[in-house]
Amino acid sequence: MRIALVAGEASGDLLGAGLIDALRERYPDAVFAGIGGPRMRAAGLDAWHDADELAVMGLAEVLRHLPRLLKLRRTLRRRLLDWRPDVYVGIDAPDFNLPVERWLKRHRSGDGKPRTVHYVSPSVWAWREKRAATIGQSADRVLCLFPMEPPIYARHGVDARFVGHPLADEMPLEPDRDAARERLGLAPGRPVLAVLPGSRLGEIDRLGSTFIEAARHVAQAIPGLQVVVPAANAACRTALEPLLAGFPEARLIDGQARRAMIASDAILLASGTATLEAMLAKRPMVVGYKVAPLTYRIVKGLGLLKVDHYALPNVLAGEAVVPELMQDDCSAEALAAATVLALREPAAGDALLPRFREIHQQLRRDASREAARAIAGLLEDPA
Repeated sequence: MRIALVAGEASGDLLGAGLIDALRERYPDAVFAGIGGPRMRAAGLDAWHDADELAVMGLAEVLRHLPRLLKLRRTLRRRLLDWRPDVYVGIDAPDFNLPVERWLKRHRSGDGKPRTVHYVSPSVWAWREKRAATIGQSADRVLCLFPMEPPIYARHGVDARFVGHPLADEMPLEPDRDAARERLGLAPGRPVLAVLPGSRLGEIDRLGSTFIEAARHVAQAIPGLQVVVPAANAACRTALEPLLAGFPEARLIDGQARRAMIASDAILLASGTATLEAMLAKRPMVVGYKVAPLTYRIVKGLGLLKVDHYALPNVLAGEAVVPELMQDDCSAEALAAATVLALREPAAGDALLPRFREIHQQLRRDASREAARAIAGLLEDPA
């Protein structure tokens, strides 16, 4: 069995490593090759290229790297044709992987190889649902992290399977707040606010000053408040440091975002996967986000956005269970008011716990093994 996998960033590398381990349980003699990072290599991937070569964010950066990326894709396609894998698994990185998957389907040999799988559905539930049909032209099977995604693909005749979310597998149903506070050196008897304005520099540029100003307002309103601000990397730390000048209640830490969330009484954070992690940490949260005004007007004007809710806890619950303040509503004053409310009314946060646990259990399916089972089903019964 020859299995090709291509992942393009750290989250994909983590997914890929778990998938390799689960596939090896089914196919002990399988050979794995493609593009991945250190975790996938440690799991046994013969890495033809490193995942960092695909980790390009933002339009300007993509355009600058486009010639290199196109050359890499051509090289990869030739090598795949020579290697003739049984299956190609594109892990996230849709702009790179979906065209490769589509090309492989067109150049499939008489024995039906390779089958194509896309692991992690793009957010078709949020905007441009018709992408689901296009994705089906590339992937024989789509592996989804959220339960609301397969029905969308079914409307477009695409085979999609819900496999669960790895974060739900990793995180305990009952996180230990006291242990997290001890590890971070936080005072046990004082309230804690975790502030996460984003893990990318662009997000910190757009949201950082607003979020930190909101946290300052909250610190003035809540006596003894401890504010913890995790920096995703050295570049983010450099961007956050000047924003925290003269803010003695705040502490900037390297990484440890999950630990900071578990240690907190409430979380102020940017919309994205971190909101799912906050929900799995079973903490009340206030979610904010804004994009460039022109981008927002274009997306809204063309009707590309199809959701009533943005934050993943609200999307998964099907209703507004946590406050989300988007675009013009995402001001320091509004974020602070909602956060103060969350800290002053812990009973409201406690009332969310049964719903958060229910969603956690729904997502907790042993994602790597479920994904391996879905791939094995495609290989063993391709019809």
